[in-house]
Amino acid sequence: MPNKMRAAQISKPNGAFELVERDIPTPGPGEVRIKIAACGVCHSDMIVKGGQWPGLVLPRVPGHEVAGKIDMIGAGVTKWKVGDAVGVGWHGGYCGVCEQCRRGNFISCETNQVTGISFDGGYAEYMVAPGSAVAKMPDDLVPIEAAPLMCAGITTFNALRNSPAVPPDLVAVLGLGGLGHLAVQYSVKMGFNTVAIARGQDKAALVKQLGARIYIDSTSQDPAKELLKLGGAKVILSTVTAADAMEAAAGGLGANGTFMVIGATGPMKVDALNLLLGRRSVKGWASGTSIDTQDTLAFSALTGVKSMNEIYPFDQVNEAFERMESGKARFRVVLKM
Repeated sequence: MPNKMRAAQISKPNGAFELVERDIPTPGPGEVRIKIAACGVCHSDMIVKGGQWPGLVLPRVPGHEVAGKIDMIGAGVTKWKVGDAVGVGWHGGYCGVCEQCRRGNFISCETNQVTGISFDGGYAEYMVAPGSAVAKMPDDLVPIEAAPLMCAGITTFNALRNSPAVPPDLVAVLGLGGLGHLAVQYSVKMGFNTVAIARGQDKAALVKQLGARIYIDSTSQDPAKELLKLGGAKVILSTVTAADAMEAAAGGLGANGTFMVIGATGPMKVDALNLLLGRRSVKGWASGTSIDTQDTLAFSALTGVKSMNEIYPFDQVNEAFERMESGKARFRVVLKM
């Protein structure tokens, strides 16, 4: 076996990706090494490229939508074995001893470990990850299809299944991009009465293809008013980052409805009286832990939910990142090793 691997690293804030040769890492106690087959290029990787994460140490290899196979295990690892098909997402494991972990709230572990930020991620041929960060991948999911499910998939799936909606409640998905096109599919497969909200009539056909019953074009319709005509949404799942789009839709919640935010954004104005009178709420939802990722992968394989991807060879990492950053990709960008 060779002792060197290719990796794409960021060495300075806002610098280009450098294709470098590194020693293949060896897993320590409690860790596994993964031979990577594919890695998604996520919007959140811009945090690494821009050097924006507090305490980020450069150079760093980004990537938290990792799909591959375990090829070495560290001391003390009993759950995993060499040859297991696995994935790793945003949540990079947990300490198990802080107060949040002791309460079972692993996503809020005080160590705040993030794949591709706290340790090197998936823009490489190999990576090492804590065993607690690893999710089993179904045999019938190929890595290129599975990779975006490690972040975009789990974020939308896990938010919906932890929402107050139960079938056949009205669920509205705000935005039809990398997160939204998956959210619509999950919502439909979970049995919700699914409405999609986006900009422009050109998306109407895609919405129907993904299974949503109703499409609201926010350029020609008032999203809140249209939702209220339908009785009000039990859940509005916001996948966008534009505060004005969120504010325009939030008024479409029905009584006891929840506006769930999964797209990072700045300040958002909320009508407090509207929340109070209808017992409505606004809630943020982080992605989830490795077992949530595992459930996402299993549900996707079972129901046929698929990410729509643009594939790039590993040596075109800079072009792949620019494509993601442009917002023009339909809908996820994936690096093939």
